[in-house]
Amino acid sequence: MRRRTLLLAPSAFAWTPAAVALPALNLAFPRDHGAHPGRRTEWWYITGQARAGEREFGFQVTFFRSRIEATQGMTSRFAAKQLLFAHAAVTDVQGRKLWHDQRIAREGFDVALAAQGDLRVRLRDWSLQRQSDGYHALVPAGEFALDLQCTPTQPVLLQGDHGLSRKGPLVENASYYYSHPQLAVRGTMTLRGQRFEVSGKAWLDHEWSDDYLHPDAVGWDWIGMNLDDGSALTAFRLRRQDGSALWDGGSFRSKAGLYVFSPGEVVFSPQRRWTSPLSQASYPVEWIVRTPADFYTVKAVIDNQELDSRGSTGTIYWEGLSDLLDSNGRRVGRGYLEMTGYAQRLRM
Repeated sequence: MRRRTLLLAPSAFAWTPAAVALPALNLAFPRDHGAHPGRRTEWWYITGQARAGEREFGFQVTFFRSRIEATQGMTSRFAAKQLLFAHAAVTDVQGRKLWHDQRIAREGFDVALAAQGDLRVRLRDWSLQRQSDGYHALVPAGEFALDLQCTPTQPVLLQGDHGLSRKGPLVENASYYYSHPQLAVRGTMTLRGQRFEVSGKAWLDHEWSDDYLHPDAVGWDWIGMNLDDGSALTAFRLRRQDGSALWDGGSFRSKAGLYVFSPGEVVFSPQRRWTSPLSQASYPVEWIVRTPADFYTVKAVIDNQELDSRGSTGTIYWEGLSDLLDSNGRRVGRGYLEMTGYAQRLRM
């Protein structure tokens, strides 16, 4: 829910939306891979695991778009009508270290672009675009670089009610949301000058919304997991200040079909916490997550996968590679865990 996940933007651009429910929409592709500039927030989010010999890595590439309502009537080419942000990170499992970089720019002037009609987003020399053989992420960052091709092996997964995903008790708290799990990854990863030929699996999320967070929500917990048998698990909850669940949801797709979880069917129970030396935030880095598919344990592969994104979206949050164990304690998959609103209340 990157996610996929606009963790957002300068308070000078704050906007209070009208209480209007998002209408049902028949998502069509490739059109809806592209940008939806009439909506307030949007993000494209790829996370994955990769291997080069005995070395294991996690990676994430996220592009955010934010519509600035106060500037929409301006005629100047310099008016910041759409802001673009980008985050990228690499988890070096053997090195026990997270590498992170970020970008921000207004759209236009051949600096930043979120194209309509198909997926093509760019922020300076970082880009994510859909090609005939899948999604291509190109990220030459400060101390690392990614050049990855993510090829579909399964169809797109529409989250919620045919792509309309509720995020709270109010009808306006919703997003259009689809995922593309079980992407086959090949490409190169460079870490401090050392180049690796990698292969693995990835997961893409794309969401867009006008009013994502209920006033009582301070953040969320989310997992997107590629299971070894080809299944895909999504689970999330929106969280109040006291840690209780305000809303929850998700889905499980297997060979048997797609099951979309109803509110109350997903329960996140923290098991072990880690305290960040940077933010002093205490994050649950091990969970038991109850879903209609199974009781799962989610374990971070390394504890310190906190991202300091105050240079772009203004927030600090935790997002990292994690293992998935079934109710018998067997490792059955791997994917990403995201936790927001622990270092500070999330504002969108």
